[in-house]
Amino acid sequence: MKKYIYLLLSLLVYNHFAFAQPPSSSVKQWQDQKFSMFIHFGGIYSVLGGVWDGKPVTRGLSEQIQSHAGIYSDTYANLAKNFNPVNWNADSIALLAKAAGMRSIVLTSKHHDGFCMFKTATTDFNVVDATPFKRDVVKEMAEACKRHGLRFGLYFSLIDWHYPQASPISSHNSDYVTPEHHEYNKKQVTELLSNYGTISELWFDMGSQSPEQSKELNQLVHRLQPDCMVSSRLGNDQGDFAVMGDNQYPDYSIGVAWQSPASFFDETWGYRSWQKRGSEDEKYKEKLESLIRVISRGGNYLLNIGPKGDGSVVGFEKDVLLKIGAWLHKNAEAVYGTTADPFFTSFNWGNVTSKPNKLYLFVTSVPVDGLITLPGLEGRINNVSVLGEQQSLNFKQTADAAVITLPTGFDNEKQIKVIAVDIAEGYKVQPIHILSSSYDHINLDEHNAYNYYSSSGIDYNSNYQSTVKQAWTIKPKHKGKYLPSIQYTDEEKGTVVDLTVNNVTNTLKLDSDRLMKYKSDTAKIKWGPLYITGPYSAGLGGLNGEADKIDIARPYTKETDKPWQRMDSYKNGQLIDLPAGMDNAYYILQNINAGKSLIYAQVKITSGDGVIALLNGKQLLINNNPGKAASVNHVVSLILMPGNNQLLIKVFNNFKKNIPFAINHSIPQNIYIKDLDPLMLEANKLYPVNLKLHNPATPHQTLKLPNLEIWFAKK
Repeated sequence: MKKYIYLLLSLLVYNHFAFAQPPSSSVKQWQDQKFSMFIHFGGIYSVLGGVWDGKPVTRGLSEQIQSHAGIYSDTYANLAKNFNPVNWNADSIALLAKAAGMRSIVLTSKHHDGFCMFKTATTDFNVVDATPFKRDVVKEMAEACKRHGLRFGLYFSLIDWHYPQASPISSHNSDYVTPEHHEYNKKQVTELLSNYGTISELWFDMGSQSPEQSKELNQLVHRLQPDCMVSSRLGNDQGDFAVMGDNQYPDYSIGVAWQSPASFFDETWGYRSWQKRGSEDEKYKEKLESLIRVISRGGNYLLNIGPKGDGSVVGFEKDVLLKIGAWLHKNAEAVYGTTADPFFTSFNWGNVTSKPNKLYLFVTSVPVDGLITLPGLEGRINNVSVLGEQQSLNFKQTADAAVITLPTGFDNEKQIKVIAVDIAEGYKVQPIHILSSSYDHINLDEHNAYNYYSSSGIDYNSNYQSTVKQAWTIKPKHKGKYLPSIQYTDEEKGTVVDLTVNNVTNTLKLDSDRLMKYKSDTAKIKWGPLYITGPYSAGLGGLNGEADKIDIARPYTKETDKPWQRMDSYKNGQLIDLPAGMDNAYYILQNINAGKSLIYAQVKITSGDGVIALLNGKQLLINNNPGKAASVNHVVSLILMPGNNQLLIKVFNNFKKNIPFAINHSIPQNIYIKDLDPLMLEANKLYPVNLKLHNPATPHQTLKLPNLEIWFAKK
């Protein structure tokens, strides 16, 4: 009986509070796929092929032709009678994916138009009931993947232009999901996860759900199939893996499982009959280099094909995939079973993947001097060679680097070559950014950290690059006892963090610590008037103009009709409402003069759906509004340099009709100190330090610790 009660309580917690995630073994299996096939095959839009009324629809993506061509719902629905893909063959597509070196397939079960490529009890607007084809495409693809040893995933649009109780078609696709529509989505997701065997990932897309709706779908998926990976486009940070923007290839380190979705052409994902396809060789090289960039950062590459309305694969896309597959067959060792680039710097000559005793160098651009330098590499190199070739390459090793000499005539124009570096008993890579001090203390903060990122957002249009972990390497100048401490403000108060020093982790709550005896010399600060420009059409992440040395006499962006306006009537701390539409942003600028000395100050910024704050071009804060509160307050520390300083604030609106804003520099200057246990540190030895949230609400939640500093002071 006790066991039953415990199980019941566990399920209640699981269903209502916990962030459910697949087991780590399932996450690793998903990460090991490396390369997968996306298929945008959706019935009606595939038949139209980007053409309406006999004319190419040049606006927007062809899979969204109903919206971009302004087709009435009933007219569009009747076109299902024309969908009869007689050349559809799930086995041939599965075999093409295998030949291309792909390990899984993700098929569109339903796109924004609401047409279901599977038999469903929820609507007759599906491939079995509404078309002469009368075959379940999802079922056939699932069975073909199983036969040919591929994992099978499904794309599912959270918006539905056919469902009467859904929000209507909009230009942005981040439509609200009504309660009725949410229940409808849940029924269809239940069918997909109950009727088609094992689903490796559920690729949600678009819509702007409430936090509760996102959590319910996340938990529904994991209750029905615990190993199924959920995409972050479910919204509200509820995904198991982060999805980059379409055709985005990040050049930074990512601290979570992630994927980069790519189309053959930026203009469309679904079939477009009049698409200019260009050279197969150029497209092959473009997509292969994209694949290499993604896997070298530890991600998965999801490359899309758009079959024709008759079910056949476009010959151009098939040929490019087969060329990629031939390259992967030769260089498989450097792709599958590898981990991300272990170096802390990027290379102009190409990218790197790794295994415990090997490094793989993808040479996409041959250095002029023919030399490849690997900085900070420790470990004895046995051999260096080109994969698939017998010739060994010359190399030299020093205490802090390895230099490889490419042979004369090394050519990668027709085929990207991979250099394998065999290292006898494993290797280490020393970080290039080591923090030390000639004084008896070392200071760590977000500006000298090596950051690991994810993608956080309420919906597609409010995404930003979130920081999920910060890392440093310290090198004491002197041997002895050091007293570590954490300095923070009211912004960080109450947060629980995991601080790891030299591989030992301590969980710490930033609360009830001693108040630092400090009084800012604010009398010497001259706060200039506020200037504002906007509104602009802009997402949360990024800026529309430059962040440093802003000239208020000139427009901030190329939109010359929006000059800086002086806010003469604004009073310090005053809360105002800025009129705004969806995805609008304003920029507020304040010049601050600190006289002839460095001065520390704090300000409180009130914002709505999102905020970015920068001082002298350096970002201090970026955050959204995950609880969708009416307003959010942030305390930001300012280290004001002698002379003039510029504080730039971007405030962002998602769906509301205004943006609340206030800035207040008359707040308590509270700085807290948490003293930690002393440490014995050796001189000139490297000690890794990292910081992350303890049990964050989701893997993508940003640290939001803008004022936190870690000090190591020698006793």
